[in-house]
Amino acid sequence: MKHENDLQMLLVIPLYNHGATIGPVVEKALITGYPVLVVDDGSEDGGLKNVAHLQCHSLRFDENRGKGAAIMAAIAYAAEHGYDAICTMDADGQHDPADAIQLIDSAHEGRWPAVVIGDRAMIQETVPGSSHFGKKFSNFWVRLECGEELNDTQSGMRVYPVQELLDLELSCSRYDFEIEALVKLVWGGVAVRSVPVSVHYPSRDERVSHFDKLRDNWRLSMLHTRLVVRRLLPFQHKRLVKEEEPGPKVIDVKNPWQTLKNLCQESASPFWLAVAVWFGLFLGALPLIACHTIAIIYVTYRFRLNKIAAVAASQFCMPPVVPALCIEVGYFMRTGTFLLDLSWERWTLEIHQRLFEWLIGSMLVGPILGVAGGTIVYWFSRKMVDRPIETVG
Repeated sequence: MKHENDLQMLLVIPLYNHGATIGPVVEKALITGYPVLVVDDGSEDGGLKNVAHLQCHSLRFDENRGKGAAIMAAIAYAAEHGYDAICTMDADGQHDPADAIQLIDSAHEGRWPAVVIGDRAMIQETVPGSSHFGKKFSNFWVRLECGEELNDTQSGMRVYPVQELLDLELSCSRYDFEIEALVKLVWGGVAVRSVPVSVHYPSRDERVSHFDKLRDNWRLSMLHTRLVVRRLLPFQHKRLVKEEEPGPKVIDVKNPWQTLKNLCQESASPFWLAVAVWFGLFLGALPLIACHTIAIIYVTYRFRLNKIAAVAASQFCMPPVVPALCIEVGYFMRTGTFLLDLSWERWTLEIHQRLFEWLIGSMLVGPILGVAGGTIVYWFSRKMVDRPIETVG
């Protein structure tokens, strides 16, 4: 049932050539008791006619502009009509509109403003393997970009706060919109949480998808590149909500042992410990002479990775072994032969060439070392996590 005297919520269904499924989706959405808005993104199959008899609102674009543009049109409509939030769902029947109640309840009960994501239980045999991979791939990059470890960053069932989304500067208008909006809302201080929801994937013969694997994956790759680069820049993100009181400090000058414990436990799941080790070894292999540790601490701080693990891993790249290996690999990449001449002229008078070879060699050696070290740490960490606790007595 709908909460009284609380957030004013609007259910939003972006529509593009899903005329066969939009009717049942809207009917189920109306059962929740919340108003429904259908945004037709330039459909060519006359889908809006299938909901003309239902008590829902509608907007229509004359041409296809993208899912993000449809959601932003719904946000503008919601702001104009006094709604505090919208809950989006797909028009293809993948989501059960009844699950919107769970997302809305979470919005009412938890910290607000917030993004509430429907975490899809993708356990059907009809779920494509590419969807499983895309979900994990997206989750990984979003974790790096905003520090939030979420289970389903690609879900189209979400609650968005209206005013905060209006205040964002967004560049994406298609499938990449949802990732950009999520990351930038978190950057702005908006809370994010997940709620388990069901999902229905029809068989391949019945499935209608407008996701272009080449074009849309390219857009997503470019977006993640921009967001990662922006994350590394030392400029404050635009704040959308008032900053909360800081939590417990990681660094406590009065208790150095507690400080060390806090640092070691920071972002300490086996996978993210392995990622921190990868960064430590990769950056440690680069020719960042006299500033390796500073660079590693900065990068791990921006990506919210375990600093102790990264710095410790980088010590394996100390001279002479790894730098010499990088130079040998770089020299081979440049000349096709190995550098066996250890004369003074080769290693001092041609120092600029050795540094260049170190750089290009580290681009190959660093990632390989990172994968090897990260795999070992992941395996060891999993063994420690899975080890049963022994009791005495």
